[in-house]
Amino acid sequence: MSRARIDIADGAVAVAVTAVLLGTGLSAHRDPADLDVLGYALLTIAGLSLAMARQAPVAVLAMSGSAVLGYQATGFDVPAIGFLVAVYATVRAGQRLVAVAGSILLVLTLPFAMLLAHPDWAVGEAFTHARDALQLAWLVAAGAAGEALRQAERRAEEAERTREETARRRADEERLHIARELHDSLTHQISVIKIQSEAAVHVAHKKGEHVPETLLAIREAGREAARELRATLEALREDVNASRHGLGHVPELVERARATGLDATLTITGENPTLPAALDRTVYRIVQESLTNISRHAHAVTASVRIDYRPDAVIVRVDDDGGLRPGSGAVHGVGLLGMQERVTALGGRLHAGPQPERGFSVHAELPVDPS
Repeated sequence: MSRARIDIADGAVAVAVTAVLLGTGLSAHRDPADLDVLGYALLTIAGLSLAMARQAPVAVLAMSGSAVLGYQATGFDVPAIGFLVAVYATVRAGQRLVAVAGSILLVLTLPFAMLLAHPDWAVGEAFTHARDALQLAWLVAAGAAGEALRQAERRAEEAERTREETARRRADEERLHIARELHDSLTHQISVIKIQSEAAVHVAHKKGEHVPETLLAIREAGREAARELRATLEALREDVNASRHGLGHVPELVERARATGLDATLTITGENPTLPAALDRTVYRIVQESLTNISRHAHAVTASVRIDYRPDAVIVRVDDDGGLRPGSGAVHGVGLLGMQERVTALGGRLHAGPQPERGFSVHAELPVDPS
């Protein structure tokens, strides 16, 4: 259900409760001379405030309870229907203790509010009327209904998360399966081309004949295609494995980098919040891909990984002091493209490029929803 429909439904409930309260108040005060503007205003507040019960349940509970005390003190013996709905909404929002405390407070104070309008009543009679106005059984039922619906909504949300995780895992597995099938098929065909071209070059060299440039180009293209296929399959395997990892596994990445001889450091600043799963995996993937690029492409001695938790964003920066390895090619390949796509999908920004003097830097800024 959309937000607009929810607002309309809440408004309809508020209007209906207000109509019942005003109708009950008018039936009890038929004489126009008994018109009490304050009493009718409090009845209206007790009903219309329910339109905000979903957005601010505690405030609505306090407002509705105060309105009940107010109109009872002015002589309107009208059931506390609005307060019952407010209790239901407060419990549904997870504020059970607040609902219980507010209900107990109203039960204890309502008789004294009635005594202000009926000073001739005895205290026991006031408590009897207060019990009738508040309807304790309905009060308990309202709280129970709110708790039951809250539990049902929570179970539905957990089931939805489970379905999403299952679908994502199946998609990862299917993607890896397709990559393996494609790799096996293309590798066979490219291997035939590469072997045939290398054999032709070898025979030409053995006979002392001139090797055509086109034949050498075919051989190099075959070699490059085989390397690209292996790298792509490896990247897909790493991506599926990385989907099971997050920020908590970043120290392991740094330790593995140190084991290769790289002087890698990890610095984490700020308070570690509970991040969405997609953002958590993306930070891990950025660090993993950056350290992998340093190992494969850079003559680096040191590397630094810095993660900065801010109220509205997570900043990830990976720097090294190296340069390109001879023959390694440019580092702007599939890995950096994948990082860029991940960061963009989350509404963030990524900058990756050489540093002014020496080394390479990857800087990502990922927004975090404060809620």
